[in-house]
Amino acid sequence: MADEDRPGASTAALARIQTLPSWLLNRASARGRRLVAEALARDGMRMPHHAVLSAVADLGPVAQAELGRTTGFDPKDMVGILNDLQAQDLVSRAPDPSDRRKNAITLTPAGRRRLARLAKLGDEANETLLAALTPAERELFLALLTRVVEEDA
Repeated sequence: MADEDRPGASTAALARIQTLPSWLLNRASARGRRLVAEALARDGMRMPHHAVLSAVADLGPVAQAELGRTTGFDPKDMVGILNDLQAQDLVSRAPDPSDRRKNAITLTPAGRRRLARLAKLGDEANETLLAALTPAERELFLALLTRVVEEDA
């Protein structure tokens, strides 16, 4: 009987997969996304909206097309996200002074206040994510993750 045909072989294969760094990182990432999404939802914010709001804070005033390229959102999705954020008075759209054919997106004062609240919620979610680690382990873990991510940059 071949190894793969014997009882328990699939369990051994699954156990092996569950120890792979890629599998563990994926599980940790999924847990982190869930925790952050739940935290943001307590303030009525969805993750894509938070990402765009954060990008506008860093880049603004920014052209809508550049904002889409920077965040990686499809232009149709970007329009919807910006419509939602503008309806909540978190961003404003105005003709770009350097090219009136484009919209410049800017964070409003309400957007700045909301972003500050969301940052606290995100910090709490990340605290929960890393609660099992000591402060020294967290520092090492983040340094190692940064190195792994920088390899892809």
